[in-house]
Amino acid sequence: MNLLRGLKMEDFGEKAVEFFSKGYNCSQSTAAAFAEYFSLDEQEVLRSMAGFGGGIGGQREMCGAVTGMIYVLGHLLGNYDPHDTASKTELYKTVRALTEDFKKEFGTTNCRELLLKASIIPKPDPSQRNAEYYRKRPCAHFVRKAAELVSLKISENKNKLT
Repeated sequence: MNLLRGLKMEDFGEKAVEFFSKGYNCSQSTAAAFAEYFSLDEQEVLRSMAGFGGGIGGQREMCGAVTGMIYVLGHLLGNYDPHDTASKTELYKTVRALTEDFKKEFGTTNCRELLLKASIIPKPDPSQRNAEYYRKRPCAHFVRKAAELVSLKISENKNKLT
């Protein structure tokens, strides 16, 4: 069992699903699952990720679970020095690898395409969250997988340091 600050890797996926089930969008749910791990203010994370929902502002482009995953990767591998090319390269390489893993699992990182696969007609405005919404939406699977991919990467990085 791999532990990250007392949490099992799969706990991050479950936390992401819990946020989604409370009504947060995919991006908020994935990112907020890691707020405690990175000692971030949960409300700030939720607020800062709010516009990325619906495939970035309801445009149904990149899946919010993926943008949330990228946000978390920035906290893990991001650079402060704008001239730190090695850190940027490592981050970009990791983003590409994890988005590719997400694509392997679901076929795409595009919100519109993911919803169409579930026979959901994508709309630009937020949908009413109710039992029907949660029954039909595949998004809980997406936030879980994105959080699990990031937690695995965190675990790998932690093992490199020890």
